[in-house]
Amino acid sequence: MPTQSTMKAALQAYIDGFNTDDANAIMALFADNAVIEDPVGSPLKSRAEFEAFIRQGVAFGARLSLAAPIRGSHGNAAAMAFIVTFVQDGRRIISNSVDVMTFDESGKITRMNGYWGPDDVTGA
Repeated sequence: MPTQSTMKAALQAYIDGFNTDDANAIMALFADNAVIEDPVGSPLKSRAEFEAFIRQGVAFGARLSLAAPIRGSHGNAAAMAFIVTFVQDGRRIISNSVDVMTFDESGKITRMNGYWGPDDVTGA
């Protein structure tokens, strides 16, 4: 099982990847067979589908900031509450989200669940 520090570092690296426009660094955190449910309740995305989503977010200049410290678990998962800010079609969009990531033995993310709904997204 990956250590708490390994999982927390991976979640911080996810944030750092967005904040430095580095889609490759973000995708390096995920296992080849990773599945993503973001937002929860939507169809599962494959790693390849998720990569297109990540690259789009980076292109929009998405910036992530923690709303609380990254949390570990007594198992192979960690979570973070964060705020995403980006500009789309000239509008500033702000989204409040919680991501829960599950990890394999090597510390790669095998599953990501993104918790946010329509009420969690605002446009200024």
